[in-house]
Amino acid sequence: MANAPSGFFLTIEGGEGAGKTTAVDFIKSWMTSHRLAFIETREPGGTQVAEHLRSLLLGHHGEPLSDMTELLMMFAARSQNIFHNVLPGLEAGKIVLCDRFTDATYAYQGGGRGLNTQPVEALENLVQGSLRPDMTVLLDVDPETGMARAKGRGGRLDRIEQEKMDFFIRVRNAYLERAKLFPEQFEVIDAGQPLENVQRQLLEVLSRRLGER
Repeated sequence: MANAPSGFFLTIEGGEGAGKTTAVDFIKSWMTSHRLAFIETREPGGTQVAEHLRSLLLGHHGEPLSDMTELLMMFAARSQNIFHNVLPGLEAGKIVLCDRFTDATYAYQGGGRGLNTQPVEALENLVQGSLRPDMTVLLDVDPETGMARAKGRGGRLDRIEQEKMDFFIRVRNAYLERAKLFPEQFEVIDAGQPLENVQRQLLEVLSRRLGER
């Protein structure tokens, strides 16, 4: 697999309550206003099979998932998403906007669960080949603030959202470490600020990185 040069792979990352849904809506509106062709997908999910896997990953079960089972299911869903959405979109020369991708796996299964990065890297290479995001917007927010927002949405928290605070601290640290390792890929947004300030940061990034397309 390889990233089609005519397309642009844009991923959105962040912990719980970072405001990814709002950011995705803002980005879609900006791209539409600039007449940029795009498709939208999410992870885990994006296809019928991958959405079933999402339900298993985030749902509550009497049978706990092992960390390795969780990791393998994430990449199984990712493989479907790449096959049905990401690669076709890139090959058609479109911007592919994906709510989370493999950096989330490094953050949640690597950082949060404490898995060694070796199996993550092995599965990344197996499932993706050379495919990597062209740009990743990381919405960074303090985990306590983020979880307060998540709980404020109402409804039952999913299986991962019910983890303890130290889990989400490790997730955030892993995300920030990824951003340091790949500065040409990542654009870090301070998502703890008021919405208008977050959108101002997003506008600057979008104009700089996609304004010439």
